[in-house]
Amino acid sequence: MAKNPLQFLKPTSLIELNHKLAHFIHGRLWMKVLLGMFLGIFIGIVLGPDAGLVSKETGIIISEWLALPGTIFINIIQMIVIPLIIASIINGIASSESVKQLKKTGISIIIYFIITTTVAILIGICLTSIINPGNYIDKDLLTQTKGMQPDVDKDSFTVPSAEEIPQQIGTMLPTNIFGSLLNGDMLKIVIFSIILGIALINLKPKNSKPLLNLLDSIQQVSMTIVKWALTLAPIAVFGLMTKLTSRFGINLLAGLGIYVLTVIAGLILLIIFYMIIVYISSKKKPITFLKEIKEVQLLAFSTSSSAAVMPVTMKTAQENLKIKKSVYEFLIPIGTTINMDGTALYQAVATIFLAQVFGVELGLISILLIIVTIVGASIGSPGTPGVGMAILAVVLTSVGIPAAGLALIIGVDRLLDMSRTATNVTGDLTACVFMNKFLNIDKKRKKV
Repeated sequence: MAKNPLQFLKPTSLIELNHKLAHFIHGRLWMKVLLGMFLGIFIGIVLGPDAGLVSKETGIIISEWLALPGTIFINIIQMIVIPLIIASIINGIASSESVKQLKKTGISIIIYFIITTTVAILIGICLTSIINPGNYIDKDLLTQTKGMQPDVDKDSFTVPSAEEIPQQIGTMLPTNIFGSLLNGDMLKIVIFSIILGIALINLKPKNSKPLLNLLDSIQQVSMTIVKWALTLAPIAVFGLMTKLTSRFGINLLAGLGIYVLTVIAGLILLIIFYMIIVYISSKKKPITFLKEIKEVQLLAFSTSSSAAVMPVTMKTAQENLKIKKSVYEFLIPIGTTINMDGTALYQAVATIFLAQVFGVELGLISILLIIVTIVGASIGSPGTPGVGMAILAVVLTSVGIPAAGLALIIGVDRLLDMSRTATNVTGDLTACVFMNKFLNIDKKRKKV
């Protein structure tokens, strides 16, 4: 038997399932989603109390039924993301060139992700501190959101004290993987998947191949279900926007315009930061890079799920960006869970914005706490719609900002969720370009 068993495993690449999503790219799903969004806003205004065309009770009933496809869409994506991530990470590890190369790639990627996430948070904090969007909010609007706080699971995230940090690090390894699956603890699930993948490639091929075949089947089943879910996307967005607009009213949503523009401006600055990384790494012009990745950006925008579009992300990395298979097969599944720069920036903007609205003074210690909390909470978050709200809840409470402020911004979260997901996918592909160059440079140095 050859020294390197990896060449015998050859797991099916997730990129081979790209055809399941090709229809949505050519069918311009993003345009249908935007149409559904604007139509939902219009119908929401009609059903809302401001129009006075229907009673409040009737409007609530109608909007709840219209939002049902949206609830189903989000639940389907959340249901399938864990098996898809596990199968993709393990198969990605099995696609590596060698165990030694895998170790170096893994350490480099983690360091890179932590640095870019921190930069994203700093962009959000600085931009919000300059624009001060909270000063543009009518304080009377706060009374409209009273009692409408969204239901988020804050218990999924905790902020450890200094003496608890060693214990928290020690408990990162899952003692019960089924418990982690039940609780949706993505960081432990990712660590388990990495350990299992490394163990598999150290076995004889005849012993590891059956499990890899099973994971291939899980990937195919998962992407089939994702395909079903994406057919609901335009209707889902329409229903969710109808419900939110009818509940909150157009006046409240319009009052959040500066906040929305601040988040979008921050995301644009973050993408410019990515363009700088790409240019330094590959000398590729920003316009060229954006043209090469526009299809996956639009699909990510339409779905609000970076996990759901992984096959397209991999196809883009392989065919358009010419990234080595051993890099994108491992990096993209990991990045989908860990590399959440767009989400991190959004949480930073939202935290400072709500601090301004509620008049909470944030000192240097509070700012540092915000950075650490967002970095820690973002790592291991599933790439599914709406997860940013759960993370944001603990960030707010960690610095003394009322979590009820979530009700103020949830009305515009659908648009921002789609925008930050597109940014997250851009960050994953930027990381592919950088790591592809970084690993090649390291190999060249060794040859010299």
